[in-house]
Amino acid sequence: MLRRNPSGHLPVVHETAFVDPTAILCGKVIVNENVFIGPYAVIRADEVDEHGDMEPIVIGADSNIQDGVVIHCKAGGGVRIGRGTSIAHRSIVHGPCSVGDNVFIGFNSVLFNCTVGDGSVVRHNSVVEGCHVPPGFYIPSTSNIHSDTELASIEPVNPDQAGFSESVAQANRELVRGYKRIRNEF
Repeated sequence: MLRRNPSGHLPVVHETAFVDPTAILCGKVIVNENVFIGPYAVIRADEVDEHGDMEPIVIGADSNIQDGVVIHCKAGGGVRIGRGTSIAHRSIVHGPCSVGDNVFIGFNSVLFNCTVGDGSVVRHNSVVEGCHVPPGFYIPSTSNIHSDTELASIEPVNPDQAGFSESVAQANRELVRGYKRIRNEF
């Protein structure tokens, strides 16, 4: 469902994207080409800053926002999800936040007031808050990262982890095509 926010912004969804009918997109949201937005996802850009303005939530091409994901912005801050990125089931991305290209964010993870560099992997049930994760970092499951200094012990992404991330992205690109093909059956 696409909803206008109190400021009058309406989501803009590229014609090649698939948004599940149970998902809610509200406000200044931009969804690019071949994006998959799964069941019960909520993407909401409706809070303004002290000047009455807000940055958009932008979902990059070929990305997937899986079942039950919540993306929201605080006080007009934006969220940018890069190209080919996977945000897995029940994760929360709370802006201001920037997630690079070809990133994997695992189930139930929480991102807040942070940046995650291109090609990084944040595994399941992790929290990343108030820091800048450089490109190509691997954050293990159940990690709690709250500052740049806590990143010193983090390893780079290895080829197996990168391959897993790409396989998830590829599977969801196939879902976009499949659901677009059968969309009139809903």
